[in-house]
Amino acid sequence: MKDVTIGTGPIRHGCVDFWTWDRNDRSPEVRLYGAGLKVAHFHPNWSSGTAGVRGTRVLNNGRYYWELKITQRLFGTSMMFGVGTKQACLHKNSFTNLIGEDRFSWGLSHKGLIWHGGLWARYTAPFRENQDTTVGVLFDGIEGTLTFFKDGKCLGVAFKGLQQVREPLFPMVSSTACKTEMELGFMQRDFVNLQDRCRAVILDKVKTKTELESLSLPPMIKSYLAEAMTRKFVPVNYYILNV
Repeated sequence: MKDVTIGTGPIRHGCVDFWTWDRNDRSPEVRLYGAGLKVAHFHPNWSSGTAGVRGTRVLNNGRYYWELKITQRLFGTSMMFGVGTKQACLHKNSFTNLIGEDRFSWGLSHKGLIWHGGLWARYTAPFRENQDTTVGVLFDGIEGTLTFFKDGKCLGVAFKGLQQVREPLFPMVSSTACKTEMELGFMQRDFVNLQDRCRAVILDKVKTKTELESLSLPPMIKSYLAEAMTRKFVPVNYYILNV
């Protein structure tokens, strides 16, 4: 895997993705704000534990890349980035490595350790604290791998075998540190099929539903284009038999 330029992504044939943090699936110690609720603010007053939030994107069977912009408040016991199922815990009244504490999540901490099933391994050097950092996450549901990037530099494959997970997987972040933030930046996904690719080209020019409604298109085509503009849009993957 090669290094990337921040804001471009490693998926060679893909399109911009659309998802955000889930306001209904977060710790009470996480506040969401900003355009599209893309900024997660942890422990707004003080911290006495660990808080997490899940994204709205279902990852299984596809290839997805997203970047997390972390402000200079990078410190504490554990700030983490990764993926997990709905069963993965989002709040603990203790300072812990939340993502990867059990079999339902896989994560990287800013201390350079990867965690899964309560076990850890050294993956990379600890991140320099109190310094702006961009973490890239590449989930490959076809190969079953999870790879991390730091400021555009590929850190290598962290986890394998994720294609065997049957429960829906979602992006996750967590933090033990007071008043820390992680903002979703560039997001990218692989094309599902030629139809999906054509839609992405059209939506690169048509940005809003108002613009879409002004086009002289059959209602069925408008509906197909519009569904990709919704926050919780999940592309139908051709690796899954739809019945």
